[in-house]
Amino acid sequence: MTDLPTRRSRRLAEADRARAAEHEARAAAAEPPTIAIDLRAPAPVPEIVTGRRRGRAPEPAGPDRTRVMGILNVTPDSFSDGGLHQAYDDAVQHARDLVAAGADLVDVGGESTRPGADRVPVEVEQDRVIPVVRELVAEGIAVSVDTMNASTAERAVEAGAAIVNDVSGGLADDDMARVVRDTGAGFVVMHWRGHSDRMYRNAEYSHAVDEVRREVEHRVAELIILGVREEQVVIDPGLGFAKQGVQNWEILAGYERFASIGLPVLVAASRKRFLDGVGSAAGAPPRDRDLATAAISLLAAERGAWGVRVHDPAPTRAVLDVWDAWRAARS
Repeated sequence: MTDLPTRRSRRLAEADRARAAEHEARAAAAEPPTIAIDLRAPAPVPEIVTGRRRGRAPEPAGPDRTRVMGILNVTPDSFSDGGLHQAYDDAVQHARDLVAAGADLVDVGGESTRPGADRVPVEVEQDRVIPVVRELVAEGIAVSVDTMNASTAERAVEAGAAIVNDVSGGLADDDMARVVRDTGAGFVVMHWRGHSDRMYRNAEYSHAVDEVRREVEHRVAELIILGVREEQVVIDPGLGFAKQGVQNWEILAGYERFASIGLPVLVAASRKRFLDGVGSAAGAPPRDRDLATAAISLLAAERGAWGVRVHDPAPTRAVLDVWDAWRAARS
């Protein structure tokens, strides 16, 4: 005679099988799920991005020359020029001066990312940035917006900014990838290991070039999965961000490793601390690092950089014009 526990187990198993069969029958009879497909044409990528110099051997002078991105900090506390261009009229005039000195586009930022800087409310950032972007675009100046906030990026692109330059590569704001995807704006994806108030805690590398390259490549892959198109992306190895002194020189010396990712490269070395005492007296004001910055701009252009980001375009434009003339005569 079968004992009661065994009989009870058999009945429970039969009931489970019956429920499973009923569930499968209902699923088979149900309509397949509807998949939403976005049939809109993708937004066009701005020409200043798509006329792309990738990291490769130099080419003859022409529209693919290395771009000069002039820095406009509409902030009270940026490391080099904080407070100088915070007022609207001063900011707009400085942007005009940057273009007159040779900038191809102006990078407008309303939040300092200097080492140790605190975040500012997004409303404050937008009050500083959006009116300036709108005016510069109205004057025919190409603009990028330097922001980690998706809502600021979206408003700036609506106002006419062509590029979003995000030092976090979209990691600081989960909505940034959507904004870039939907607007078609160019997107500078920088290597990032945390906000300015703690980034130097993360400046530990066994091999800086390999690790930074791998992290940049991984971030770009994530963005592409999220719908950002490859042709929108420019990469920036993040000089000075979560990198100490010699690590920055290693990154520059390893430029070809970043170029080998196959995307345009932005080099942003301007006036940064690792240039102190190189080509100028140690401890001199940051503006005395402009000649060293120009030298790096030339070396980057020789290696095919898409762009260089600088505070003072004049010396950089001078050396790049000389380089363009030299290679044009050689071709």
